[in-house]
Amino acid sequence: MNFTFLAPYEPQLRSILRIMTAATFFTHGTQKLFEWPAKAGFPLSTLTYTAATLEVIGGFLLIIGLFSRPVAFILSGLMACAYFMGHAFGANGFVFFPLLNRGEAAMLFCFIFLYLSAAGPGPWSVDAQRGQA
Repeated sequence: MNFTFLAPYEPQLRSILRIMTAATFFTHGTQKLFEWPAKAGFPLSTLTYTAATLEVIGGFLLIIGLFSRPVAFILSGLMACAYFMGHAFGANGFVFFPLLNRGEAAMLFCFIFLYLSAAGPGPWSVDAQRGQA
């Protein structure tokens, strides 16, 4: 079956991808900083506090689509660091597969944000309304 019928909706689907990814990402930060929607289950270090702050602020900016490209690029780098520092080189040494090192979310966030930094936020964004998409 040919799914090219979705091609005309690519910009809108990109907006939905940005909004849903950013909303999920945002809750990672609110969990760490505000214990919402659940407790994080670990104490915050300076590093995790900084990451959580970026998750909340960057997540919110991406939800509304403001400064989307630079924010997505910064968050992509944050998630690359999180993957390698917290997952690939964890307590058990180097573990290659994301399934085994519990790094799937970090890896996916990293590459989705990298894609959004290149492709832009889509039409349903503050950036698009400002003519900056």
